Formats: sequence, C-alpha cells, structure tokens
Amino acid sequence: MQAKGRCHCGAISYAVAGEPVYHALCHCSDCRRATGAPGVSWALFAREAVTIAGEPKAYASSEQARRHFCGDCGTSLFYTNESVFPGQIDIQSATLDDPGTLPLQCHIQTAERIVWMEHPQDLPQFERYPAGPEG
Repeated sequence: MQAKGRCHCGAISYAVAGEPVYHALCHCSDCRRATGAPGVSWALFAREAVTIAGEPKAYASSEQARRHFCGDCGTSLFYTNESVFPGQIDIQSATLDDPGTLPLQCHIQTAERIVWMEHPQDLPQFERYPAGPEG
C-alpha cells in the first residue's frame, strides 16, 4: 500500500509505503484523553516505511511512549514506544487522505471501552447533522 496523510492545517504531512502490521481501533483511556475521541484508529508501520514532512511536537505520555502532534493545529498524528513497538510507528489512520482504503482489522483495549461504544451502529444515523426542532 502507498498512502499519504496530514494534519488539519497541513503543516505536517506524511507518506507510507508497505503494509501495516495491524490496523486497530483503540479504546484505551490514554488515547481518549489525548484525542478527545471515544476511540482512535491506529495503523502500525515499520518506521522506515513512513516519511514525515514538517516537525511534529512530541509529548511523553508515559516513560517510553511519545505522542506526536502538530504544534500549529493540535492534530494527533503518531505514537511511538520503543519498548513495545521497537523500530515502528503508529499512525492515526483517520488522518490519512483516504482512510477508507485501509480496512480496520480489530478493536483493542476493549476492557477500557466506554459502555456506549459497544454498539454504536444501533443508534439513529444521519448523513449530515440533523435538523433541529424548527425543521
């Protein structure tokens, strides 16, 4: 696979070449706190398969973990942890230009999943923001 992605403002962009080790939706509380989202999709690649343009900022979210983000717009982009994923980089796959081309493979850290995320497909769905009570 070859794909490109970027942050919201475009100050950081990246390209990947090769197949990911996995593509998972993470439900851990660390990912939720770092992004403000109920789940975060991650695609793990060999570090040499990823080319980054721009200089992301990094935050040490634990002793070994680094969360990389755009210092201009705040978009979360990458996660590295040499003790868990040596020589690899996790990419927040929703930042890909076409994230739908990479099929999701699994859910991880479900022990920490928000209870209302167990069956979100059962809720009413709207193609766009629904009209208010006025119509």
